[in-house]
Amino acid sequence: MAEYKPQGQKTVLVVGHRNPDTDSICSAIAYAYLKNKINPALHYEPRRAGALSSETKFVLSYFGFAAPDLCGDVSPQVEDLSIRRVDGVSGSMSMKDAWNLMRDTDANTLPIVDEENRLQGLITMTDVATAYMDAFDAHTMADAKTTYENMVQTLDGAMVVGDICESVCDGKICVAAGNAATMASVIEKGDTVIVSNRAESQILAIELGAGCMIVTGSNPVPQHIQRMASAHGTVVVATPHDSYTAARLVSQSAPVSYFMTKGDLLSFSLKAAVDDVQKVMVNVRHRYFPVLDTEGRYYGMISRRNMMDLRRKQVILVDHNELAQAVEGLPQAEVLEIIDHHRLGSGLQTAAPVYFRNQPVGCTCTIIHQMYQENGVKIPREMAGLMCSAILSDTLAFRSPTCTLMDRNAAEHLAELAGIDIDKYANEMFEAGASLEGKSAKDIFYTDFKPFACGEVHFGIGQSSFMSDRSAQKAKDLLLPYLDEVREREGLDLVCYMLTNILTESTELIYAGFHAGAIVGHSFPDAAPGENSVFLPGVVSRKKQMVPNLTRGINEWQSVG
Repeated sequence: MAEYKPQGQKTVLVVGHRNPDTDSICSAIAYAYLKNKINPALHYEPRRAGALSSETKFVLSYFGFAAPDLCGDVSPQVEDLSIRRVDGVSGSMSMKDAWNLMRDTDANTLPIVDEENRLQGLITMTDVATAYMDAFDAHTMADAKTTYENMVQTLDGAMVVGDICESVCDGKICVAAGNAATMASVIEKGDTVIVSNRAESQILAIELGAGCMIVTGSNPVPQHIQRMASAHGTVVVATPHDSYTAARLVSQSAPVSYFMTKGDLLSFSLKAAVDDVQKVMVNVRHRYFPVLDTEGRYYGMISRRNMMDLRRKQVILVDHNELAQAVEGLPQAEVLEIIDHHRLGSGLQTAAPVYFRNQPVGCTCTIIHQMYQENGVKIPREMAGLMCSAILSDTLAFRSPTCTLMDRNAAEHLAELAGIDIDKYANEMFEAGASLEGKSAKDIFYTDFKPFACGEVHFGIGQSSFMSDRSAQKAKDLLLPYLDEVREREGLDLVCYMLTNILTESTELIYAGFHAGAIVGHSFPDAAPGENSVFLPGVVSRKKQMVPNLTRGINEWQSVG
């Protein structure tokens, strides 16, 4: 169900929490679709802040949705700046044309690109001025392999004899201003010779082996001289300018590729962090910097001044409201809305008031279903299936204590729209999610993991759902040795993982950390915690049963410790 985005329309990212579960992904997709229907002035795009679980992949595939693009960081990037869209130019462009283009567009720097729009070099106004001042280098034309087409255009002239597509390959530039003896001492084979309308000078230049003869003053070249030039292989170009002007202009016909800066070019990607770009700019003297797109092709130019026109990314958060669970860089983005069903967390602040909708239901998609109805937006069959899947996942097919009548009613309505049997489909979905085939401990652990804090104690809880104890035991064998590694990497005091059996509505909780067993004992006083695990009948909800109990247990442990 891909949607068309009008060119130039502002994009708002709709994104769930890190290590996204099915509700996080489905909520982002469903809410982005709803917002595009009710607010066409903006374009809303669903994103994901982490890898997809097997369950979520099954759901997306079942209803024909592509996975949202990964959004690992919403810090300002180069693409959020006002990039100047200066067109790239060919390396064959003459220096004169480059100067005219810079003057007309008020551009200090021009990017030189190839046929595929890949950056080849940069030419600056300083380069043009230097080339003009160095016009006394008489061999520039040949060294630069200047085309006769450039020469004719620069001299406002016409090709009289020769192929305009060929290039100057040899010799120097000289002016035939003296007598025959003087000319003979100056002109060498292959030289480009500037002559007036004197026939004897033109004949002598040809006889001396001139590679190109520029005839000045709008004077016609006699036919017999044209034939002589052709026989000797001398190119003839006519120009209306006088000899002095022609001598000054001809060096400007050299291609910009000869003078451009190339090799180790300093450029930035559209996805480069603005903070990193600013640090680089401070240490270099360039005025303009080229920007490349994600495929490495030239896109535009930026300068230090563009840093003042930064547009922060606009973001809508779904299925979470805590900074610790949010995508990286969120404090540097503009949060527009939050749609969630969890407890109010900490650390998230906004610069301005936002639309914040938080309801005590079992799934964010239940709230979004309600918003579809409130706005009178029809839910397509595939979208209904997606939203129903999220509710079944978050409520464990109505078995979780977080499940409300609103969740059940919404799921049943959505299942009817999607044309699915809830019990049959839920079993298929949970079976797909419980599969451990080809998965590492890391793959399983970060399928659905969230960090929390209770005072100075930082803890994290992951959860996976299984249809049998056998599958749960396989996951336990992989995860137990991995918990301490996670605890160190994430900087946590306590790490817990819920191995939840959907059919028996129970959880085996495994844990690691400082005084982990004592804390779990305070959290679940009726259970019998072991060294690294405890069986918890009737416990299936992280939000309503695990987080509140662990928070209470941490407080009690601290008070008696």
